[in-house]
Amino acid sequence: MAIDTSKYGSLIAHNPKSSVSELLADLVPPREFVGASFETYKPHAEFDSQAKAMLKAQKFASGKTERKLFGKSAPVAAGIYLDGGFGVGKTHLLASIWHAFKGPKAFGSFIAYTSLIGALGFAQAVTALAKFELICIDEFELDDPGDTMMMSRLLNELEAKGVRFAATSNTPPNALGEGRFAASDFQREIHGISDRFDMLRIDGEDYRHRPVDFESRPLTEAQLEEWLQQGDVSNTTVDDFERFLMHLSTIHPSRYGRLLQGVNRVAFKHVYQLNDQVDALRFVAFVDRAYEAQIHMRGTGTSLTDVFSPEYLGGGFRKKYLRAVSRLGAMTV
Repeated sequence: MAIDTSKYGSLIAHNPKSSVSELLADLVPPREFVGASFETYKPHAEFDSQAKAMLKAQKFASGKTERKLFGKSAPVAAGIYLDGGFGVGKTHLLASIWHAFKGPKAFGSFIAYTSLIGALGFAQAVTALAKFELICIDEFELDDPGDTMMMSRLLNELEAKGVRFAATSNTPPNALGEGRFAASDFQREIHGISDRFDMLRIDGEDYRHRPVDFESRPLTEAQLEEWLQQGDVSNTTVDDFERFLMHLSTIHPSRYGRLLQGVNRVAFKHVYQLNDQVDALRFVAFVDRAYEAQIHMRGTGTSLTDVFSPEYLGGGFRKKYLRAVSRLGAMTV
């Protein structure tokens, strides 16, 4: 049974445009953390580092981070870095810092900021972001030397203008026992101001108790049609996977979030394993925005959690791909 796609929306039909002001307006916590606060963060009693990190994060957000050094005042920390495993509440704490901070502020993923630089150019991005007093960076990525160097330069230039930072690490969900903590890498790569970050290690277990490996089963056309009919057609899209990837290549990653505005459910037909790394990385960026928007996703063909080849999952960008697999698993349950 062929799906009558005319009843549903299409991501391919949209080509969102964004002004500088709109791009900056998008730098807010994702839907999942709109109501995040220190009061709703529940430190695990067995892991003291969680309560300690929350206390330091509260002080940082309030501006009460001036330290005493030999009886004299030391400079206020330029930033705070939350480093830990998967599911210990780092993003919750980061969003809580953002909500509690009084002053102009921005919140975005590492990819959101690199995409902003790509869309505006480095100099204009510095000018635009310098208007904020606090910049929160979720899942700081250290696996791409070019992007890491660019972000290091950005942080140094903004810190010189008085901007402060809060960041989390990008530890993949199955990195336990592999030297999962990224603080030493962060300190090595962020030249100039890394010694002015408070480095907070957060221990603990994944509070969601989500398994490391996800397996989403592909649907038949009939099963997908049944799933589509269970929801509101006005906020549902159906697209051919290959055509969607081609369309995605025409849109700057900084606008992927706006591509999903007003959408709650996304369906892809004829999903297949990606054999082009450019397409794969674009899809990772799209998955990040879809996960932040808490999109529900289904597909026919190859399982969505199997779209990245074993070669990619074991390569230089494995952290990006493993995160995307985890998020695809969460969106397809």
